[in-house]
Amino acid sequence: MARRQADEYELQLMEPDLQGRQRAAVQRKLDAAQSAATVLDKQIEATAALEAELWSDLWATPQSVAWERLGWTREVAQYVRWKVKAELGDLDASKEARQLGDRLGLTPLAMLRLRWEVAADEVAEQRQERTAQVRKKTARQRLRVVDSEAAGGS
Repeated sequence: MARRQADEYELQLMEPDLQGRQRAAVQRKLDAAQSAATVLDKQIEATAALEAELWSDLWATPQSVAWERLGWTREVAQYVRWKVKAELGDLDASKEARQLGDRLGLTPLAMLRLRWEVAADEVAEQRQERTAQVRKKTARQRLRVVDSEAAGGS
């Protein structure tokens, strides 16, 4: 909207009939509109960066498995929008984000209401154990002897 107003003021400044005080007034309005547009652009950039960061943080939580299974991608996106607005100081957005956070199971009480439990990641534990065992072996222990006749087939 601010960009559109700035464009309109620029068009007005191109009119040859505009002179004196009227021209100065339009120029002031143009400067104010350009300044407002710049501020809005910076706010949009900052908001987008915060949303991207929160989005990646949320999808790294254990609850994200349930959200994906239930197809709640848009609900999580809506939560991200409200939460970022809340973090920027919007009280109404804070209320909405709190409610959506409860629905998404982001607090222990909300998880209890949804009857969700976070299970231990046994596969990751086994992977870490194997990695630790491989690291403990020396290079000589990791070498294997291969039967040249069996490998070559001769």
